[in-house]
Amino acid sequence: MRVVIAEDGLIVREGVAGMLRRFGHDVVAAVGDAAALVAAVVEHRPDIVVTDVRMPPGFSDEGLQAAIALRAADPELPVVVLSQFVAPTYAAELLDSGRSAGVGYLLKDRVGDVAEFVEALEAVAGGQTVVDPEVVRQMLGRRKDPLRTLTAREREVLGLMAEGRSNTAIARHLVVSEAAVAKHIGSVLTKLDLPPDADDHRRVRAVLAFLRG
Repeated sequence: MRVVIAEDGLIVREGVAGMLRRFGHDVVAAVGDAAALVAAVVEHRPDIVVTDVRMPPGFSDEGLQAAIALRAADPELPVVVLSQFVAPTYAAELLDSGRSAGVGYLLKDRVGDVAEFVEALEAVAGGQTVVDPEVVRQMLGRRKDPLRTLTAREREVLGLMAEGRSNTAIARHLVVSEAAVAKHIGSVLTKLDLPPDADDHRRVRAVLAFLRG
């Protein structure tokens, strides 16, 4: 896949670029500010964007706002925020930037396995939503009653879906059968009023509903 990286820290920027190249991906641009990110996306039309939140010139949310603007222009553009801190509002804002899937929010300090990190990016590039479990936990903690129609187990299953886990991985984590997981997911989709569609993106839309609250 063709990747544009936006990160003001030189070491982190070159490190991420090097990792992706080792796995056979093409880093078409690696830039250090939000304006350069937008220009690189326009020029290269990448398969995915990886960006930090805080970037020059103000070091507030320039990277995120650039990502949101890019998604507004092209809702199909996959974007991964790679941040140093947990900012649930940033994740929600990114999710609200478009109705399509293909978004991720990962924490730099919790990336402990290079292969898993690259797999997460590949999943987002393929249209999935991948959010760090700590971000999911804090987003849940900010709400008194998220998705009130769901049972505790259904919320747990949906939270694991938001982490990008497959049915097999969810079953293994909960120590239940895959059939039980499928039943819970079916109930979640029904309660969230997500009927089948031509693209069968109900699972992704359920995760987006969960993260938006």
